[in-house]
Amino acid sequence: MGQPPAILPTDDSPSLPAEAAAIVRAYQQASKAASTVRAYTSDAREFQAWCGRYGFRSMPASPEAVAGFIVAEAEAGRAASTLGRRMAAIRHAHKLAGMPDPTDDEGVRAAIRGARRRIGVAPTQKAAATAEILAAILMRTPDTLTGKRDRALLALGFAGVFRRSELVALDVADLIEDPEGLRVRVRRSKTDQEGRGIEKAIPHGRFIQPVRLVREWLEAAGIVEGPVFRPVSRSGNVRSRDPGTVEAARLTDRSVANILQIYCTAAGLDASTFGAHSLRAGYITTAAERGADLARIMDQSGHRDPRTVVGYIRRANAFKGHSGSGFL
Repeated sequence: MGQPPAILPTDDSPSLPAEAAAIVRAYQQASKAASTVRAYTSDAREFQAWCGRYGFRSMPASPEAVAGFIVAEAEAGRAASTLGRRMAAIRHAHKLAGMPDPTDDEGVRAAIRGARRRIGVAPTQKAAATAEILAAILMRTPDTLTGKRDRALLALGFAGVFRRSELVALDVADLIEDPEGLRVRVRRSKTDQEGRGIEKAIPHGRFIQPVRLVREWLEAAGIVEGPVFRPVSRSGNVRSRDPGTVEAARLTDRSVANILQIYCTAAGLDASTFGAHSLRAGYITTAAERGADLARIMDQSGHRDPRTVVGYIRRANAFKGHSGSGFL
């Protein structure tokens, strides 16, 4: 994947040989998740195109150019989260190029604050797929190979509070048998970009029973190594390789949301209100409702900032011990 175009310097300074430069770019890209690199590349192209239209330099960019770009994007109806990512991409590009950060300017900060106030910053919150909702969804999965895969995917995704990228990246070697259930090794995640790896405990369970569902899928599919979650053809065959490559076939990030939404519709729910993040939100919400400790929830979810988890807990416990419950 190429670097964001705005990262490339425009001066005549000495450059590395092509082979060495390619290696450096590979390491720079590896410092960010692949999805982040793709997003930053898109953002850089948008900024470069805007600068080209209005006669600004995109590299190095002036604070005035960045502020103008942010205002133009806000006027075009971009979400607050998109504006923040645009800023991050411009900042990252300049840092990689060893140039002054134009976003570190009071005028730019004022522009982004004004844009956020004008368009609002409240995110569209996806519905939480709580344990009760998940149980209803699992009942709608057919007893086919695809159904077994989907049951395992949703149950494990919920129990491990996995991000969708973590879930589809799992290999059989990452599932470690334990008398209490499974120990699942996440080799790389959003909060572990250096790949130190973390381990999540998945209990057998009495209701969702994620361990049993994962074992049933692997046995039925005959999978003993490689990706855990793979595409299944309409004829009911598990795909072992991606067409035209030697890479083992695995589901994509987007598949997680698609699968969840299919069964939400089957269960009579509004699928548009659910997304891949609904499994994480559902686990945290359910755990909070059951009085689980904040630290233990974060241990399972992998969150570093307790404020995110506290937000779920507040929503889950909004009516518990309500200040007006005694007189309203």
